[in-house]
Amino acid sequence: MSLVAGFDSSTQSCKIEVRDADSGALVRSGRRAHPPTVPPRSEQDPHAWWDALSSLLDEHGDGVASISVAGQQHGMVVLDTARRVVRPAKLWNDTESAPQAAALLERWGARRWADVVGTVPVASLTVTKLAWLREHEPEHFARVSHVLLPHDWLTQQLTGELGTDRGDASGTGYWSVSREGYVPDALALVGLDAAVAPRVLAPGETAGQHHGASVAAGTGDNMGAALGLGLQEGDVAISLGTSGTVFAVSGQPTSDASGAVAGFADATGRFLPLVCTLNATRVTDTVARLLGRTHDEMEALAHASAAGASGLVLLPYLDGERTPNLPDATGTLAGLRSDTAPAQLARAAYEGVVCHLLEALDALGRSGVPTERGRLVVVGGGARSSLYLQLLADLAQRAVEVPEPAEYVARGACVQAAAVLTGRDVARVAHEWAPGGTLVEPRRDVDAASVRSAYAGLRQRTHPETGEAP
Repeated sequence: MSLVAGFDSSTQSCKIEVRDADSGALVRSGRRAHPPTVPPRSEQDPHAWWDALSSLLDEHGDGVASISVAGQQHGMVVLDTARRVVRPAKLWNDTESAPQAAALLERWGARRWADVVGTVPVASLTVTKLAWLREHEPEHFARVSHVLLPHDWLTQQLTGELGTDRGDASGTGYWSVSREGYVPDALALVGLDAAVAPRVLAPGETAGQHHGASVAAGTGDNMGAALGLGLQEGDVAISLGTSGTVFAVSGQPTSDASGAVAGFADATGRFLPLVCTLNATRVTDTVARLLGRTHDEMEALAHASAAGASGLVLLPYLDGERTPNLPDATGTLAGLRSDTAPAQLARAAYEGVVCHLLEALDALGRSGVPTERGRLVVVGGGARSSLYLQLLADLAQRAVEVPEPAEYVARGACVQAAAVLTGRDVARVAHEWAPGGTLVEPRRDVDAASVRSAYAGLRQRTHPETGEAP
């Protein structure tokens, strides 16, 4: 049996899966926590990621012949000429660069950013964090010789080589999905040139070696999840975690000047248009805390309330929001009455999160991505909640597929490692390893249109800049 190791280096933790390179069967796994962060300033010392990854590799890596790292997207890791970390990494959910994002957007305009890069600047993108660094920490900016993403830096720690992949590079704000290369003019806006960016490795290319094991190019976490799920063109995935993502595999790049859809590349040579929300299960966690209930009690409460929560509507922008781009927003509760019951508040929290994610799905469709012909796959911590799953099916009025529980980002990294080890095509390995799942069917007696219309109406009244309700 040949073994491969895949890592998921996320904001919260580092996870490892070791799998059989031929069958994809899970052999062993492990996890290490990362230091906690709290937006708007969300930063971590990259060495903490390395401590977690290297300790997991020491514990679980015996016999591993190939390795790949999938990491949280967008994070800014800046190195000096000696490849030393200049300052803590700013993470994707750090929103301090919102003013710089607005300034970059003004410089080029949304249409040019969408056409040239594929993504309109928001605070999460690496390019905005570089602009922030230049403005607020010029002494650190002056030392910048290399700009890496989290997975790039960890791959460099393993191999000693600088490199990235097209999937993660497409989330920087200075790599073009239409041109398949860096955009020097975008880097020039923040006072840098393309020499700071690492070489982009092709899908299936080897990044180097680590103690005799081959190391794949790695990728971003969403691209890793798409591999782990075995997504095919037309499939849509909803990742329901602390934050939320909705993404689809597409044969063509997208160009969305509204900024809702990030035009990412994937790790196979195709594309992965994606909508990201900052607020998902953290919303129901927060309401459970306010009500003094456990997760199970919170879900039971919500089950006890009818669809629509008797007119109570929650706009779930608790910690600002990325989509729509409202970094300073807060949550809004409408329809509160003197007879409002805890069950209705619980229900409104779940419905608010689901409506928020389904508006993200609608945005994918408006950008030209065919979202109706394939599977609607739900993963993440929220996929363990029967209520979240049923509400997604009910309010989308389509069946949702729930794959078998797994760490899909780490699994996708294993797909990459297996492709490098065996010489097989990455997309083929992903398809061969695609997991099975169960279906949750929608209840046809639920008035989905009414629930979604109430949510969209509150959004438009509270934030009219986001546009009319669809």
